[in-house]
Amino acid sequence: MADHDNSYKRLFSEPAMVRDLLTEFVQEEWVDQLDLDTLEKVSGSYVSDDLRDREDDIIWRVRWGEGWLYVYLLIEFQRTVDRYMAVRVMAYEALLYQDLIRQKAFTPAGKLPPVLPIVLYNGDQRWTAAQNVADLVEPIPGGLSHYRPSLPYLLLDEAEICQNEDHLEETRNLVGALFQLEHGQDLAQWETVLKRLTEWLQAPEHASLRRAFTVWVTRVLIPSRWPGFDPDEISALQDLQEVHAMLAERIREWPERFKQEGIEVGEERRAVQTARNLIADTSLPDEQIANATGLSLAHVQELRREVDSGTS
Repeated sequence: MADHDNSYKRLFSEPAMVRDLLTEFVQEEWVDQLDLDTLEKVSGSYVSDDLRDREDDIIWRVRWGEGWLYVYLLIEFQRTVDRYMAVRVMAYEALLYQDLIRQKAFTPAGKLPPVLPIVLYNGDQRWTAAQNVADLVEPIPGGLSHYRPSLPYLLLDEAEICQNEDHLEETRNLVGALFQLEHGQDLAQWETVLKRLTEWLQAPEHASLRRAFTVWVTRVLIPSRWPGFDPDEISALQDLQEVHAMLAERIREWPERFKQEGIEVGEERRAVQTARNLIADTSLPDEQIANATGLSLAHVQELRREVDSGTS
């Protein structure tokens, strides 16, 4: 869990990831007016002690329009459904605003800057929690509902996006590739996505992001989704290109491996059936049946108990 969260935090500490997150997954007009070249990760000097204790969120700011109006992005990573996520987001945003007040980080008009809270959810179950704190507060008629807090957040449910956004397969988007790797169902799909990532990130200026993807794939993704791989072999991989080459080689090897395993399974099934027939139709002792079929004596004895009891 900690490795996964830290890897995601490292990935979204790269401006290219935040750029692709905004341009592809925040489908709102104001995004078109962002100066994405001004993306700036908010450093510890901007963040209060309360926010510095938050290890699983990332804060960015970016200029909007032609003036010096900054929009702040509060990105929260979530692996499980939290019914009261909206309350947590409200608390985090309040802490951020308190810190911005202390820093006197006001807009040119003397107001607080806008904040976009994003919950990036990568769990397997569908997200069912309220996406606005107002939906968690019981409404009371007669005027009290006027004071009910209202603060929505933008939910990005990776699994749902992968199911519905088929165009991502053809779109050059780093975050889309991350989602596909996170929720891919087979090695062939992984190999295809990794090939695209390797091509996109081959330039020297992408070395940091390429390394972040390599660490996530080798230390988190492969061990959690494909535990059958040799951990020493995986940990020795130092670059996305090496990871892609390894997966491509495995894909070439597996058809022959599956064919051989199929032969072995078929041979074992035939041996089991032969042993069952010998047990039912002859008086041969178990030792001779084991020698004749190649099965172990314990296996033959278990088959005899099944035949004698009438089970199959």
